[in-house]
Amino acid sequence: MRDDRIEPQWIDAFETVLRLCKARSGEVVCLLAESQSRTLNLDLAELAAHRLGCRPCRLVLPTPPQATPVPVRSTGASRALQAHPVALAALKASTLVLDLTLEGLLHAPELKDILAAGPRILMVSDEHPEVLERLVPRPEDEAMVKDALRRMRSAKRMRVTSAAGSDLCIDLDGAPSAGVWGWTDRPGTVAHWPGGVVVAFPKAGTVNGTLVLAPGDVNLTFKRYIETEVRLTLQDDHIVALGGEGVDARLMREHLAAWGNQAAYAVSHVGWGLNPRARREALLFHDRRDVNGTELRAAAGNFLFSTGANEFAGRFTDGHFDIPVFGCTITLDDVIVVDEGRPVR
Repeated sequence: MRDDRIEPQWIDAFETVLRLCKARSGEVVCLLAESQSRTLNLDLAELAAHRLGCRPCRLVLPTPPQATPVPVRSTGASRALQAHPVALAALKASTLVLDLTLEGLLHAPELKDILAAGPRILMVSDEHPEVLERLVPRPEDEAMVKDALRRMRSAKRMRVTSAAGSDLCIDLDGAPSAGVWGWTDRPGTVAHWPGGVVVAFPKAGTVNGTLVLAPGDVNLTFKRYIETEVRLTLQDDHIVALGGEGVDARLMREHLAAWGNQAAYAVSHVGWGLNPRARREALLFHDRRDVNGTELRAAAGNFLFSTGANEFAGRFTDGHFDIPVFGCTITLDDVIVVDEGRPVR
């Protein structure tokens, strides 16, 4: 890993993304962070904004104390704001917000109210800048993601199968969906960098079947590659059995049970990655504190399976697994969109 000093290519990366977000000279750019945010990324964002003639301001809130029975990472629901009236006023008064909090605002309770005021929000994933540098979005990524999103929104049913034994059926009828290509340039919208993924949030009771996690798949909550088979049985979008004799299954069972909450066993969202520059093996090259794992969520062809909060199904919990599963075939209304881990366009 490189030393944590400012490098010109990292400022270049932030500048490129700000340009894609249509940051303009004189625009107020709010850099939202918390006391445990990666200071290097905050500095890079500020320097890039100055290059473009923007008027950046830092809004740094205290990282709140732990309030859960188990360690938490990658929930997409930062607790730093806690409805702080001054912070909310500043965010609403900004036209562009760079979200540099640890968990991000994607599922934060304050997000809807902030977006309603008009700012566009770019979540910068809590990654070391050398990860962000490799995954600067490109203009052509937008059409790729929008095409996949169009397919998902027109489908009624998703099926996921694999040679490892997966056979999962998901009713997509009425399921909200979203696609992210790595930047946002429209008021009242949110995106994240790195991008290149589409997801749907199934309604209650609409996911059934079996999902098998094989060696080489990834438990991003643990930042660990699966080494021994884990077999998830789902009924009415809840994990009702978690089979496997190895350490991977045992740790997952213990972690889920620690929440004492059925919502932790439920499906949050499903989708697939589209980013050809994102690498499956990336976790091997970084210390755990230097990656959030967004790269693997976006890696082309992975089936992204997540458990935990799903506001569209009326479920809320901080318990959350993000699991990229590789080598799957994904069909939408019997049309293949991912063929044994390879996206089909």
